[in-house]
Amino acid sequence: MLDKSLDYCRIIMKRAAGAPIPRAELPEGYTFVMYRDGDAGAWGEIEASVLEFDHAEEAAQYFQTNYAPYDSEVRRRTMFIQREDGKKVATFTAWWNYTGSRRFPFMHWVAVKPSYQGLGLGKAIIAKGVKLMVELEGDCVMYIPTQTWSHKAIKLYRWAGFELEMDEPEAGGVMNQTRQAYSLIKHLI
Repeated sequence: MLDKSLDYCRIIMKRAAGAPIPRAELPEGYTFVMYRDGDAGAWGEIEASVLEFDHAEEAAQYFQTNYAPYDSEVRRRTMFIQREDGKKVATFTAWWNYTGSRRFPFMHWVAVKPSYQGLGLGKAIIAKGVKLMVELEGDCVMYIPTQTWSHKAIKLYRWAGFELEMDEPEAGGVMNQTRQAYSLIKHLI
């Protein structure tokens, strides 16, 4: 869940090509599944539960507008963790951003519903997501945009081989405020 007690700053994290691919297993009773038609609602519920959106419907509409039009890509790039009963509780999207004509691999919208945090699902979906990104994009530099409000997740991203990117001003077209943010979160990460 986001910690909105801090000032908001955008943070860019970067994983070097050739960095070890992290490994983590899912706990018993959970499986990975890829996006299928109708999953925008589940995606919206997950993202709203961690306060990235005010309402699940707003999040689902965002997904429909920004990802669903790329049907074949979203099916191979968006995954979930689901319980045995089919309820989806975590998500990860292996996407991309552009700076001019250059395409950058980017992790988008990594989230675990708050009531399922602390079970190892975050590590598992990040490990599986990094592996997926390497399979799709090759073992190249990849990024994740995050924020000061997600300082708990930054620890997981660092575990997965991502480091704070202090120098690139707009990797993938995302404004980088990592230097400014670091002073706000260094005692938390």
